[in-house]
Amino acid sequence: QMSNSSSITEFILLMFTDTRELQLLHFWLFLGIYLAALLGNGLIIITVVCDQHLHTPMYFFLLNLSLVDLGSITTTLPKSMANSLWNTRAICYTGCAAQVFLVVFLASAEYCLLTIMAYDRYVAICKPLHYGTLLGSRACVHMAAAAWASGFLYALLHTANTFSLPLCKGNAVDQFFCEIPQILKLSCSDTYLREVWFLVVSFLVVFSCFVFIFFSYVQIFRVVLRIPSDQGQHKAFSMCLPHLVVVSLFVSTVIFSHLKPTSISSPSLDLVVSVLYSVVPPAVNPLIYSMRNQELKDSV
Repeated sequence: QMSNSSSITEFILLMFTDTRELQLLHFWLFLGIYLAALLGNGLIIITVVCDQHLHTPMYFFLLNLSLVDLGSITTTLPKSMANSLWNTRAICYTGCAAQVFLVVFLASAEYCLLTIMAYDRYVAICKPLHYGTLLGSRACVHMAAAAWASGFLYALLHTANTFSLPLCKGNAVDQFFCEIPQILKLSCSDTYLREVWFLVVSFLVVFSCFVFIFFSYVQIFRVVLRIPSDQGQHKAFSMCLPHLVVVSLFVSTVIFSHLKPTSISSPSLDLVVSVLYSVVPPAVNPLIYSMRNQELKDSV
């Protein structure tokens, strides 16, 4: 038992398993996923930077998304892999705070970018004649900067809010990385109101972006279904489907992990769900984007 947060120098993370062989299996499995994510996102970044043909708003935002994905998977996986390899569970106090900040920062930046990408698809398909004026290079840079800045401020707010609470219920975090709901469980003050505030603010942000994405796609599909040629429809769908799949994957896993009923909550289920939303999207996104995209494949 700890008296207050000032005496906590480290947190104890949840291990996937206590068996040494399975720990090593977990290490190799995560290493494989991590290298795949590095390779996929790294290839997209290098290709978009080096190929003049890809210097368009769509690929500029994809480049930003790949940077976010690289950051988010690097925030959680290497530490977990190191813990499995050395058979330890500890993470230092500042390391934990940094993880909380980066997880929130990169997740919110990713969501903002996905919202901007929906707007990009909407303009490209519904207002093609205005594409150059609405999405000029300066506008794109401003939008991307706004996504990164809002993620940064949002994370700063929530990290400061979480770590200003006195923690007295030990230092064991029921997760393989530090995240806000798990830290709040360790607080001895009445965190109920703060947690509600955190959820309400997050829900409003997520919901407003989701409504924007949803209505963008309603407009897009209305236009696409009026395209007379099958080839034109196919091209429009192949532009939009990857983005739609990525948004669905990201939103559904995050919502399920934070709003699932407590009756089905257990440490092992929480662990699986957290892997779904923190590990799977960064590793799978490059694949989803490049599979339907001939231009990107040719450039790579």
